[in-house]
Parts: sequence; C-alpha cells; structure tokens
Amino acid sequence: MPDITIYTDGSALGNPGPGGYGVVLLSGHHRKELSQGFRLTTNNRMELMAVCVALEALRFRGSNVTLYSDSKYVVEAVNQRWIFGWERTGFKGKKNPDLWMRFLNIYRQHNVQFVWVKGHASTVENNRCDELAVAAANSANLLEDTGYEG
Repeated sequence: MPDITIYTDGSALGNPGPGGYGVVLLSGHHRKELSQGFRLTTNNRMELMAVCVALEALRFRGSNVTLYSDSKYVVEAVNQRWIFGWERTGFKGKKNPDLWMRFLNIYRQHNVQFVWVKGHASTVENNRCDELAVAAANSANLLEDTGYEG
C-alpha cells in the first residue's frame, strides 16, 4: 500500500461567516483535490472538517498518511494528545465536539502523522488548499454546517 500525503486548509470569510475547506491528496502519481463551502461556519471548523474529509476519502484502512496543515488548532490537539483527554471528558466545554468525534473515528483507521506548516508561505500544496477553501467559501452553492448552525 503506498504512502499518502495530504494537505488541508480551511477558511472562513469572517469568523463566523461563509467558509470552506480545501484538500489535496497525493499518492504516487495520483492527485485528488476536494473542496466544499458552507454558508455559516468558523475557521477552526473548516480546518478540522478538511482533515476529516481528507481521511474519509482514503480507500484503504491502515493507510500510512503524512498530513500537512497550517492549523495549530488541529495539529497540536493531536500531536500534544489533548484530544484524547477531551474525549475522556466527553468534550465537555470544548468547541466542535461533532467534528472531533468524526475525526477520531476515521483517524483510528489509519496511521497518521501530523505536520504543521506555516500558512500563506512557500508550501505550494498548502497554498493550493487555501485557494480551494476560499473559492469554496465564495461559491454559489454553500451547504449548511449543521454542527454549527444546527
């Protein structure tokens, strides 16, 4: 099974406001881009949703994944293992429990290493994700972020 490289980014135009995520998945000579916009959401939700969607797009369980994100919110929550403490307390007092639970479900199906990258810098694929996220947030067919609006 080939190693997979994923880049993710999320953006909200206003916080809260319209938002979107962008994902680039790379494996061998294969490349896939994903994006979607939402009418009312937050930047942190879009950063986390991008990671969830990216991992859910993988076809094989147990994939070896290196995931690059400019979201310290997501990367540090996993790398510092805070998320597992939040899970033990039922995410009491934490924002976005719906997405964190969704994340943990798919995260546990793969071998994922998170790497933080500086946003809006020289990382070509991270910049592409930002372009996808902003374009999605500005698109005409925005979905409802039910976890935020609901």
